[in-house]
Amino acid sequence: MSIREFLSGDQRFRTLFALSLAAGCGALLPLTLAPFGWWPLGMLSIGGWFWLLNLLPRNAAALGFAYGIGKFGVGVSWVYVSMRLYGEASVPLAAFLVLLFVAGLSVFTLLQAWLYSRVAGGCAGLLGAGLFAAVWVLFEWLLTWFLTGFPWLYPGYAHLNTPLVHLVPLGGVSLASLGIVATSAFLVVALNNALALSVRGRSAALLLAAAPWLAGLALSPMEWVRPASSHKAALVQGNVDQSIKWQAENRMPIVERYLDMTGPYWGHDLIVWPEAAITLYEHQAAAVLEALDERGERTGTTVLFGIPTAERTPGGDWFVYNSALATGVGSGRYTKRRLVPFGDYVPFEGLLRGLIGFFDLPMSAFRPGPWELGTLDAGVGRAAVGICYEIAYGELMRASAAQADLLVTITNDTWFGASIGPLQHAQIARARAVENGRWLLRGTNNGVTAIVDHRGRIVSALPQFERDVLAGEFRIMEGRTPYNRHGDAWLVALCFAGLLAALLKAQARTAR
Repeated sequence: MSIREFLSGDQRFRTLFALSLAAGCGALLPLTLAPFGWWPLGMLSIGGWFWLLNLLPRNAAALGFAYGIGKFGVGVSWVYVSMRLYGEASVPLAAFLVLLFVAGLSVFTLLQAWLYSRVAGGCAGLLGAGLFAAVWVLFEWLLTWFLTGFPWLYPGYAHLNTPLVHLVPLGGVSLASLGIVATSAFLVVALNNALALSVRGRSAALLLAAAPWLAGLALSPMEWVRPASSHKAALVQGNVDQSIKWQAENRMPIVERYLDMTGPYWGHDLIVWPEAAITLYEHQAAAVLEALDERGERTGTTVLFGIPTAERTPGGDWFVYNSALATGVGSGRYTKRRLVPFGDYVPFEGLLRGLIGFFDLPMSAFRPGPWELGTLDAGVGRAAVGICYEIAYGELMRASAAQADLLVTITNDTWFGASIGPLQHAQIARARAVENGRWLLRGTNNGVTAIVDHRGRIVSALPQFERDVLAGEFRIMEGRTPYNRHGDAWLVALCFAGLLAALLKAQARTAR
């Protein structure tokens, strides 16, 4: 009995075997990302799924859902930590909520698999591999905006230390994703041709599989931006226990902790405190802000920090925002624009608020800020600011970085403990630096606090879960990368055009 006959049989265990393989392939993909970094597994994950979809096209939707269960079940398992430890949900409730989240995300891979099967029409050769890569990129793009998006677990992030990183300044991290997905699919085609003794088909597939890597190597000497000046920064990692952070009696002691840690670094060009370092509302912290402003002006320092702000509407309601302020030499306010569902706000609030403690914290009732504001005056130049989850949105950061000299992201990944989530988050932030050709300062409560250069390399970083200050130099860069100028619209349009052409061809074939 052939493999095809075995897997396409009617018996239940055969179907379960195929679905298990798909889920296993999905589970391998997160292992290519931080903290594991086993990027060659991406070819096995993506290539294995591609092979299964072509082997069993009638089961494409189920195979897509199973792949998503494996991919997101492993890759976003860190959500459980915030639900269980900080939300005080019971184990069954936390597990159910995470499973619901994973299942919802897996609908995207279900649709991705179904669409590929629909347009490929059983074509598993070179055309099928190209369509598979195009559909993958289109669904990455979809996940940057649909229902607020969840741009996480992109395979391109695994290649910040391989030749594919040189594609990122050209077309963003999705171009690197296209590279590894195309490589994986074309290698499967090459293997199939080798088994079929087709030398010509194998050679063409191998050449196409190698093309992204050859392009990356060819682009490696390119310098899209150039250094203009060097400056000193101090990033303060307070390591405040999340369980006490929002308690009223701890607000001033937390501020005093940051002030004490900052003391030796007055005179540095830029000091960064993390997201919501001050848990007093801005209007309650007037004395603290005035002291920071006066000390910063006197020492030639800008202090950039997170603080919740509130404003009263004409109707008497209070709107609360997750903000970053710059004081001292610099100035300005940035308000978080891209909010996290169930983190910054609670969808279906009337039904869910009160379900677990996590949904009742002050930081779970934020409003989005104005979309036109994306930068602050950091004293030494304009800083494109991303608060926490916003750094995952390439287009959002690109729009701000077009007017900025450096990137600053402040976050509080304490919610996710010692899980893989904070390390994935830091890796994503590194990609924004590569895309825009800007140094990035990443200030966090308990890690990963880091200074990242314009090529996405970590220049220096602090260990997680320690109270410390990271002092070092960063550079202001001049010039813009192609991605910063044009984004990835051309890549999305190219993939969409290929998909549309395949759909029209499939319809013409059906009409006959």
